[in-house]
Amino acid sequence: MTDKKLTAPELMELENIFGAHNYHPLPVVLDRGEGVFVWDVDGKKYYDFLSAYSAVNQGHCHPKIINTLIGQAQKLTLTSRAFFNSQLGIYEEFVTSYFGYEKVLPMNTGAEAVETAIKLCRKWAYEKKGLKENSAQIVVCENNFHGRTTTIVSFSVDPDANTHFGPFTPGFIVIPYNDVKALEKVLNENPNIAGFLVEPIQGEAGAFVPDEGYLKACYELCSQHNVLFIADEVQTGIARTGKLLACDYENVHPDILILGKAMSGGVYPVSAVLSSNEIMEVIQPGQHGSTFGGNPLAAAVAISALDVIRDENLAENAFRLGEIFRNEMKAFCENSKIAMFVRGKGLLNALIINNEGHKNLAWDICVKLLENGLLAKPTHTNIIRFAPPLVITENQIYECIVIIKDTLKDFEQ
Repeated sequence: MTDKKLTAPELMELENIFGAHNYHPLPVVLDRGEGVFVWDVDGKKYYDFLSAYSAVNQGHCHPKIINTLIGQAQKLTLTSRAFFNSQLGIYEEFVTSYFGYEKVLPMNTGAEAVETAIKLCRKWAYEKKGLKENSAQIVVCENNFHGRTTTIVSFSVDPDANTHFGPFTPGFIVIPYNDVKALEKVLNENPNIAGFLVEPIQGEAGAFVPDEGYLKACYELCSQHNVLFIADEVQTGIARTGKLLACDYENVHPDILILGKAMSGGVYPVSAVLSSNEIMEVIQPGQHGSTFGGNPLAAAVAISALDVIRDENLAENAFRLGEIFRNEMKAFCENSKIAMFVRGKGLLNALIINNEGHKNLAWDICVKLLENGLLAKPTHTNIIRFAPPLVITENQIYECIVIIKDTLKDFEQ
């Protein structure tokens, strides 16, 4: 092995040869990040408008979080839960107070947290609600994205997510999203419903925002039927949508709250499931766990990451700059042939592209945006998500709006 610096094409080819082809990245090799910016291996600077799918809400390599990581990593990283450690209890008190819950079950990734919530909901249904063993059903929504484990893809409607991965895990009922009557119908007809698992805004579906009042109505229906309202805020939570949680827009306090991604500011895998004593007490020693879940490094990093959200008023910044972004893009869409409309909340937004004449138009636009110094990624062939780190400034958001508009104009011909 030599010290020769590899080029971008050589680095991409290494991934192509030795890595599984489970992603389709844009053709850029990133090497460094700071705040809202990333640099590729050739030193070119870009605005990051994906934020690692909202994991980097606090900006790349935030110094407070990095310093905490370094300090704790030099002291103690992992003990497993076979022993107590000096950071976990402090973190558990901090995070439950921060989000207004009584108990937290710490995990590592978003998908693990969703799996944990499913197990917790089912166990509660048998031990507290009194459902017959193996009868519990959890209601989920069409076009959901909760992760890629076998159980989670069992209730996905995306063929890329579930084709040839069966047999699937039973126990789920899929209903349309943003349809209160559909939830009411299934709750009235089925006495074995244990929970309703929902994204307050569907991220992978292209920042699809439900009608105002949808979450509140669903929450109230769940309460009436003694069904747990489970909010997956892995992507929408932690200030991304202009509130600490997207559920806060309707003053909904989920029975089970699922968090991940920005829990660490993109520095370390940290996720959490938060709930009440009454629900969480069904989990007894040996019934669920994770070697890394609740490790001291994760605990220390998460406290710093959440401090940054509060201390730098990132929810308020996301709310204000999101309004600016959508207003500017709405005005552009009125006279555009390819930009149809924009939707979102806070700094989780999506531009819907008219790709009738060119199926890969959204991808091509993203490649051109890359060339123009801004990184974004398409979803579902005709949607481009725009989700910059929440530390972005007003001047920077206007500069990025110009880049986006100028790029789109190149495709208007």
